[in-house]
Amino acid sequence: MPNIAIVLKGEIARIARKEVRAETQEFRKASAQYRAHIAALRRRIEGLERQLKKVGKVGGRAAPAASEEDEATALRFSATRLAAQRKKLGLSAADFATLLGVSGQSVYKWEHGEARPRARQLEAIAALRGIGKREAAARLAKAQER
Repeated sequence: MPNIAIVLKGEIARIARKEVRAETQEFRKASAQYRAHIAALRRRIEGLERQLKKVGKVGGRAAPAASEEDEATALRFSATRLAAQRKKLGLSAADFATLLGVSGQSVYKWEHGEARPRARQLEAIAALRGIGKREAAARLAKAQER
């Protein structure tokens, strides 16, 4: 008569292998699908690269580079920097707006990120960057006389 402990141990090992096989089967399927998907993507990339090479050969010329004037006129805008500039000059939003030739509400919306100034207004803001409090007060007085 076989030892019950040996039989029980063998049965537990068999059931454990069966459970592990069932669990790993899902991962094997998913892994195979992922590999197939990656292979398809690689083939697609290679095909697109070939097409790009052909188009590059046919076109012959690259797109013209941006001129230095375009780069010089590209102005950046930051709402927090606009508010800091206005405070540095010691002006209210309404006074700052008068200097820029816009409404006080526009300046308020720009500073709070609700709107963005247009190109012409960005140029006016950039022109005010280099001035101090005295010059700002002088320009404001001149603008209010009109």
